[in-house]
Amino acid sequence: MIKAKALLNYLTSKKIYFYTGVPDSILKNFTNLIDKKKKLLNIKAVNEGAAVAMAVGNYLSTKKIPCVYFQNSGLGNAINPLVSIASSKVYSIPLFLIIGWRGAPSIKDEPQHVLKGQITPNLLKLMKIKYAVIKTEKDFVKIGKILRESKKKNCTVAILIKMNSLKNDVNKKIKKNNTKGLRRIYFIEKLLNIVPKNMKIISTTGYTSRELNYLRKRNKNYPIKVFYMVGGMGHSSMVSLGVAIKKKVVCLDGDGSLLMHMGSMRSVGYYGNKNYKHILLNNGCHESVGGQITTSTGIDFKKLAQSLGYKGYFFINSKINIEKKIKSFLNSNGPTLLEVKIKIGSIENLGRPSNFLNIKNRFMK
Repeated sequence: MIKAKALLNYLTSKKIYFYTGVPDSILKNFTNLIDKKKKLLNIKAVNEGAAVAMAVGNYLSTKKIPCVYFQNSGLGNAINPLVSIASSKVYSIPLFLIIGWRGAPSIKDEPQHVLKGQITPNLLKLMKIKYAVIKTEKDFVKIGKILRESKKKNCTVAILIKMNSLKNDVNKKIKKNNTKGLRRIYFIEKLLNIVPKNMKIISTTGYTSRELNYLRKRNKNYPIKVFYMVGGMGHSSMVSLGVAIKKKVVCLDGDGSLLMHMGSMRSVGYYGNKNYKHILLNNGCHESVGGQITTSTGIDFKKLAQSLGYKGYFFINSKINIEKKIKSFLNSNGPTLLEVKIKIGSIENLGRPSNFLNIKNRFMK
């Protein structure tokens, strides 16, 4: 295994001081350490493409190679700026990518990661990005080699790190500083008991879908009307908009997901009809991948939603009159937004949705 501290110290010795990216479960032990170093700057981006663009700007102003980190599931978001700005065919910007390799061949992983895991090396090759797979600290010599090439040729290079390769050097627990609010599973259960049978639910990736799946398995009486976004982070609102053209729909979203492609809110506000109900479960962090902040704190989502064309806004942060508030929200003319302040934390041994073809077919039926 690789000690996260050893990797960070090695990169610091190579004069990499600027880091940006999107939190990832594989890399959390590494990225959580960056914030502890006063000489280093770590800016969490809302999506991978934004992180690449920020790194380009940093290089233009410092002449130093920046580091961009993300999970390979987000590589698609990063492709545009990588090939149309940083490429040697355009501006020749040297970047160093650290990519958490979910779905790597020979490693058992969730179904949504399998195909992306298989094609990740080929995607890097197509973009002419030289990469190395890092398994142990002995492989740091590979990092030094590709960094020298990046500096010499002004090109982007990358390393791939598989699951369970990074060892945690520091015991860091998620800070539960948002003590006000509801448990996410409590709110979802209340919603399931109130939502009309003719209304569909689209739930975002992460703990939201996993808790929803847990509740529906525990109570077989809930109607089958759920579509789990087990992948495609940030796109639950747009899947919901597509459904809302014909059907009444509730989009269960998270703050990290919403921020990732926040422009989608304008599409909802502009094109959304009365069928569309948008729920934001806001705990201010990327909880399922390590608890890193999302920067949602301080955003006035009421003003934001109204300015983007939403017809109404509702807010819940306690159990007081919760059923009444949910009913008022569901009975409103959409598109409307319900912001729910939730606490950090989930139940233990939480399972995951499975049998995706069955889920899709039942939902469509």
